[in-house]
Amino acid sequence: MTLPNLYLADLGPGLELSPSTLHEAAYAIRRNREQWLRRQRTRTLVELLAYAADRWRDPQNSFRLRALSEGAADAGFGPATLARGLDAFLASVTAENLEGLIVQDLGDAKRLDGFAGTMPELRTGRTSFARGPELLVHFCAGNLPTPTLMNLVLGVLTKSAQFFKLPTRGGLIPRLFAHSLAELEPKLGACLEFATWPRERLDLEDALLANADCVTATGSDERIQAVRQRMPVRTRLVIYGHRVSFAYIASEMLTLYGLKRLVADAAADIVAWNQLGCLSPHVIYVQDQGVVSPEGFASALADELARLEKLEPRGELSPTEAGAILSARTVYEMRRAVGPGPLDLARQESVFFESAHTVHLWQSEESTAWTVVLDTDPTFKHSCLQRFIYIKPVKQLAAVLRFAEPIRSQLSTVALAAQEDIGAAHALELARWGATRICPLGRMQAPPLLWRHDGRPALGDLVTWTDLESC
Repeated sequence: MTLPNLYLADLGPGLELSPSTLHEAAYAIRRNREQWLRRQRTRTLVELLAYAADRWRDPQNSFRLRALSEGAADAGFGPATLARGLDAFLASVTAENLEGLIVQDLGDAKRLDGFAGTMPELRTGRTSFARGPELLVHFCAGNLPTPTLMNLVLGVLTKSAQFFKLPTRGGLIPRLFAHSLAELEPKLGACLEFATWPRERLDLEDALLANADCVTATGSDERIQAVRQRMPVRTRLVIYGHRVSFAYIASEMLTLYGLKRLVADAAADIVAWNQLGCLSPHVIYVQDQGVVSPEGFASALADELARLEKLEPRGELSPTEAGAILSARTVYEMRRAVGPGPLDLARQESVFFESAHTVHLWQSEESTAWTVVLDTDPTFKHSCLQRFIYIKPVKQLAAVLRFAEPIRSQLSTVALAAQEDIGAAHALELARWGATRICPLGRMQAPPLLWRHDGRPALGDLVTWTDLESC
């Protein structure tokens, strides 16, 4: 299929952008938003978004087919991995979920159309209206397409004109989704804009920031800080910075009859988006003293990753990414060859540690497709990603919280596998420690549409409220 040239990004990398070009583009989508989008009923927009998402799930949909062919290479995923990740997101974009999100964050599904009130508000003679930004600017990351797609959905719900600054790689799929919306409703497509330019063109970023009412920034902490420093004082900034996640498996789940399901769930979290999302596990902590040992779990997990590689190949890596995996493997191969050694005596406590530091390694043959490292040191370790996982035995959850302390401020998701009564206590302990999302193993990279990203209300962070007090 050939895309019409609706957006600046459609014109290709040869397009010469200038600050005046961005000023004009921002003015145009603001005007289009004022003339059409601002006047639409929320229910109309909800149904449009849900219908577009449902069309994308059709195997013969032309936008989907292009996304899975060209988009897979652009985003760096195998087609099967990309299809599974997109379908998990698209399946959640339903009319019921979208209205549920509005009610959850704003209290009433009609709040974006006019004044409305909850019962406590009405009893005090008060109603409220929530309005979205006139121009919502997104600085997007390129590791996953779904965060950008979610931002697009949120911006449509808030009836905002939206300008997406796309990364040089990984921006095709959000642009394709915008084209699919424009095919259904050209006036909505005219309220969107997409462009990309080199990061050193700060003059272009400053021109865009000068026009924005609200900015979302996704990516590394360094990238977000660079945007923050040039933001106008009165412009709202919503950030989605670097985050990491891990899983915890309680010993009562490590049974012979439950191992297959447990391993399948863990592998699903590792394979989803090749671990490149903030919700992917770097480490799986496994409580020892189960019927199946941590080593037995790691071995079974390696077998499952090998099986999935045949069904859902990871895809090609850059030399830098492949080199990082090979380097890490070499380190652990050397440690395994040396054999068990003493742990750091300054940190050694019997409640947390075994008496020796041991390492086991499982890896794909003649490729970097997958790697499993069993390391008895419970200190949190950042993974190389790309299906490289650490398994760390622990005696209890307290050990996890102690040795994951350095990443507590960066924590996104904890996957928890435990019996219901024990799991509830563990979940409360994790919540008090700082986890903003706790989910079952196997669902780390498939959050519900209504989840509160980084513990914040998705729509609530974008809108401005007007309260109306009755006489």
